[in-house]
Amino acid sequence: MNRTYGARAAAGTLAALLVLAGCSSKAKDDGDGDKAAGGVKTGAGISGKTITLGALTDLTGVYATLGKSVTQAQQLYVKQLNAAGGVCGYKVALTVRDHGYDPQKAVAGYTELQPKVLGFAQFIGSPFVAAVKKRIDSQDKDLVLPQAWSSALLGSPYIRVIGSTYDIETINAVDFLIKAKGLKKGDKIGHVYFEGDYGESALVGSKHIAKEAGLTVVEQKIKPTDNDMTAQVAALKQAGVKAIVISAGPRQAASLVGVAAAGGFGVPVIGNNSAFAPQLLATQAGPALMKNYYVASPSLPIGADTPEAKKLVADYKAAYPEDSLDNGIVAGWTAASAFGEALKKACASKDLTREGVDKALLTIDSFDIGFGTVQNFSDPAAPSSRESVILQPDKNATGGMKVVQEAAVSKEAEAYTPKA
Repeated sequence: MNRTYGARAAAGTLAALLVLAGCSSKAKDDGDGDKAAGGVKTGAGISGKTITLGALTDLTGVYATLGKSVTQAQQLYVKQLNAAGGVCGYKVALTVRDHGYDPQKAVAGYTELQPKVLGFAQFIGSPFVAAVKKRIDSQDKDLVLPQAWSSALLGSPYIRVIGSTYDIETINAVDFLIKAKGLKKGDKIGHVYFEGDYGESALVGSKHIAKEAGLTVVEQKIKPTDNDMTAQVAALKQAGVKAIVISAGPRQAASLVGVAAAGGFGVPVIGNNSAFAPQLLATQAGPALMKNYYVASPSLPIGADTPEAKKLVADYKAAYPEDSLDNGIVAGWTAASAFGEALKKACASKDLTREGVDKALLTIDSFDIGFGTVQNFSDPAAPSSRESVILQPDKNATGGMKVVQEAAVSKEAEAYTPKA
């Protein structure tokens, strides 16, 4: 598909936890994997006739709504994959742990599951994935397809960002404000962002396009537990910004847009892909969100007018009739589908070890599941796509979002080199 801690404090906490926990969880070497029936090489994460994947999610924290959708979409994918025969005669299982967007729980969950799983089809939270990146690259070598888009995650053959990173996504978002909302040279743009990898990666993007377009960025750094954006709105209004980017969670976006509207501050606001949940449309901020809020997304929304989207909506509703639809479903389904495709290719190469699955993903250069963007996983130093879709909240649309600009990449984003 970024709790109370500063970026530096979080890094120190996570580093200390890794020192304590890292070595004790060393997985067995896949290089000497076992031979299964049919001559398929296997290793960690495969036991009996089951391939086990991990999911480190947020079901109780700042991204609880999206975490639930991501997880249920992946459980649905696994169910359908197994019904179709599984992979190489193996059934696939998804083991889920809720970290509640807490750094200690995230590291503990990874440490617990890592020796038991082939890889992770879900890991929510850029700071947490970044905290274990060195360990994954040098020791564990398990494939991780995170719901995190920090550019700090690039460069790893094992952690693969699906879609544009936050810096590229923000460049595309500001380009939309310039072309569609009248932002022009000399204007000031506000940027409200979470401290840590998510927000600071997005800030790199806004500063880059601001320099290219002659804009000035007015920064407002916040914590994930800062839910009232009154002070930030007041500061940005005082500064005279003409538009605002928000790189935070759904609650912060709703507060920002709602407070601005209540104060007569009607500038357009655009958020990164994780800064909206359709449940917000039922709140007091709903009308303001539909009028003046936009979201940059790595794909078309769940309500897209494609056969694949319509099938996913129907299947998800049948499996989870009491739950609402949102773009977390698309993020979860995309990652699970990509992992499944890598498993199938690894099966064809008769190598279902971690190394074999990692190599298989590198051969996938045009992965398209019908949501508007094509993913290329062949270059670990690059995100799988540079395109963004611009969405707008709409209570009448399936999943609460409509498309205002199809998948596109700005010339600034096309020329930009992400810095890992």
